[in-house]
Amino acid sequence: MSAKKRILIVDDEPSVTRNLKLNLEASGGYEVHTENAATNALVVARNFHPDLILLDVVMPGLDGGDLAAQLAADPLLRDIPVIFLTALVANAETDGSEVASGASLFLAKPVDIATLIDVIERHTR
Repeated sequence: MSAKKRILIVDDEPSVTRNLKLNLEASGGYEVHTENAATNALVVARNFHPDLILLDVVMPGLDGGDLAAQLAADPLLRDIPVIFLTALVANAETDGSEVASGASLFLAKPVDIATLIDVIERHTR
């Protein structure tokens, strides 16, 4: 069996991170670490070494865009794919799939777990 993919979820809503963690880990293919304080996410990412980061867009203190810029500027973290999770875009607008904006990928919250797994798999090959 191949090693589990390491996923870091950064979202200021503990219910969101808990739900995603439970669902991803239940699928059997992922080791998931969650962080609810965006200001801690860089240190957590350096220590956890994720294969992919799921990142909320709107968070207090440090928003997802600013955090993504910090990740991109870090030589240890810049090659890790980042997928933004946002309630700013409705699933109806995206047909439930990811939307690309520039070099960034966005998934609408609440995210369908099957769609999320599909997106994770495509971006962690």
